[in-house]
Amino acid sequence: MIRRTSPETSMDLATQPYRASDSFGSLTFSGDVMLKRLPPDVYMNLQRTIKQGTPLDPAIANTVASAMKDWAIEHGATHYCHWFQPLTGTTAEKHDAFLSVAGDGSAIEKFSGSQLIQGEPDASSFPSGGIRDTYEARGYTAWDCTSPAFILRTGDHCTLCIPTAFVSWTGEALDKKTPLLRSIEAVAKQAMRILKVFGTDAGVTRVVTTLGVEQEYFLVDREMVRERLDLSICGRTLVGAAPPKGQQLEDHYFGSINERVLAFMSEVEARLFELGVPVKTRHNEVAPGQYEVAPTFESANVASDHQMVTMHVLRTVAPNHGFECLLHEKPFAGVNGSGKHNNWSIATDTGVNLLDPREETHTNMQFLVFLCAVIRAVDVHADLLRASIASAHNDHRLGANEAPPAIMSIYLGDMLTDILDQLESGETKRTKNGTPLDLGATTLPQIPRHTSDRNRTSPFAFTGNKFEFRAVGSSQPVAWPNTVLNTIIAESLDVLATALEKKVGKNPTTAKLESAVKSILQEIVKKHRRVCFDGNGYSKEWHEEAEKRGLPNLRSTADALPVIKSKKALDLFAKYGVFSSRELKARYEILVEQYVKVMRIEARTLVTMGRTQILPAAIRFQAELADAIAGAQAVGVECPDSDTALREHVRRVADLRTLIAKVEEAEAKHIEDAEKHMRQIRDDLFPAMQKTREVCDTLEKQLPDDLWPLPTYADMLLLR
Repeated sequence: MIRRTSPETSMDLATQPYRASDSFGSLTFSGDVMLKRLPPDVYMNLQRTIKQGTPLDPAIANTVASAMKDWAIEHGATHYCHWFQPLTGTTAEKHDAFLSVAGDGSAIEKFSGSQLIQGEPDASSFPSGGIRDTYEARGYTAWDCTSPAFILRTGDHCTLCIPTAFVSWTGEALDKKTPLLRSIEAVAKQAMRILKVFGTDAGVTRVVTTLGVEQEYFLVDREMVRERLDLSICGRTLVGAAPPKGQQLEDHYFGSINERVLAFMSEVEARLFELGVPVKTRHNEVAPGQYEVAPTFESANVASDHQMVTMHVLRTVAPNHGFECLLHEKPFAGVNGSGKHNNWSIATDTGVNLLDPREETHTNMQFLVFLCAVIRAVDVHADLLRASIASAHNDHRLGANEAPPAIMSIYLGDMLTDILDQLESGETKRTKNGTPLDLGATTLPQIPRHTSDRNRTSPFAFTGNKFEFRAVGSSQPVAWPNTVLNTIIAESLDVLATALEKKVGKNPTTAKLESAVKSILQEIVKKHRRVCFDGNGYSKEWHEEAEKRGLPNLRSTADALPVIKSKKALDLFAKYGVFSSRELKARYEILVEQYVKVMRIEARTLVTMGRTQILPAAIRFQAELADAIAGAQAVGVECPDSDTALREHVRRVADLRTLIAKVEEAEAKHIEDAEKHMRQIRDDLFPAMQKTREVCDTLEKQLPDDLWPLPTYADMLLLR
């Protein structure tokens, strides 16, 4: 068993190091690349679709395809693929060669406009939630020109990846991109109504949602991961005792980055820059072995695609440095889990952030309308927002170790909370401004103090000019939670726009508009500010207070997922054209099925590890201890303490056998009703797994190091 990797070993494990100088430059077909390679009229035509959302003109497809093919081949690509996000939670791609055979037998390079616009992968082998039967195979991919095509390099091979939507033969969405694009349009439509009421729509052709996604992850020595079946199969440790030193000293967060880790980060950044992903931040996170990478803001659709690219690059680059990158929400018990902080905002195509409060916020009525729309949305649909981040993985993380609780609430900070007080009273008179911080040393500058603090226990926090949805899990594609978020906000914008339009009429005056805004927002604040909470989200007092306020507390995935098929949810998504009833029910069925499958895989893995690794090690220790006691007694030495320890150990081994059998029995149960099966796993299987883990972790603390068969937490988290 390999317990640690020396510098020499890590170099042996690494492949040839990647250097930025080896790159081809930009590997995305966007910006200057398109400008140089497309005729001006084609370029402008395509840009109208990308930037203004006008329908794609099929007449330009052949020209774009030819330019894209030539560019890709020049960069070493031999194949292309339609790159999409099926309902598996990962990405999918089928590679086709540019090389074709002509009628005379000669080889030609071919990539037509029709091949660019549409593909036809097999739809039957992807999760569909009943939308398609397994014998019905036809599905379509459709080019999403708003997300740049890119060249993905894998070893010596280069592939042109074309972001696409994925739908069935019936036209129903089988992916995460299609509903996201629909939800973005729903927000844009309702937001434009608000701008029109305020008279600020001049020159604005489109409203977009923007996104910046922070990605947390762990790095573990690859050889150690290979020695642990749980990490290799499940992405998290199913057993593992706490190390003597974890994150107690809080010395890892923002600490000096280890040289080997920094080399990994640098390669990741270089590859992401090539692929057009605008990464900006890297740092050590709170837990030992935990790190973060974060990009700058982009449109939500592109950011969603780039997030999938980021996870791919993190995973594929890690082995070059002897690491395995773990994206699971809770790979190690008792230390921080990993999230994917979802920084969401809304802006016009003229560059105006509609969630920027600006100075004298109390007079910025347009901002307050958008703010109150978000507050209403999170309150009315807190259960649906919670369901959007529900998974077997995230259940381990929510509610502890710097992850927000399952109760959805909004943190606003002092300044906005004060303005809500004023709105509720019916009169806004002031804005609390931040004051400079005097640091007490003349050589240090006075720095501006923000108008509000931060709250790391809030699942949905306002952070200056955006909302940070902190509850999203680290392994989760962001398209689904952002589809939900966009849709519930579109509904609230619709409600506010309708009320404003009714009150101000066709010829609004400034006085009439101000009066209408104040009266409508006063009602919204009184009804929905119960969802706002600036205190400690972990505290028992907050849980009790949230219950008094009537806020839902859906503690587990099994509690949360049924919300998706509720009449309220079905009506909401149907009204704004984001999901049909069938599409939404399909997603519910798939999410339930995924939960059941993940938990059963984990249970089987735990049984295998218990029976083939931990029990044999414990029995060997039992035999060694018995032999030692027998040897001492043979020469007349009594060992009462050792005898007691042996009896306790024998009992613990027997307990482990019994518990493994209980896990096996609970996992083997099959219930036809998927929702009932999910609850059975939550109520029976998971508790049995937890009890089994407790016994295994106790044995780990007692067995000699040479007998324990697995790399320990100390090995994996503290040794670099």
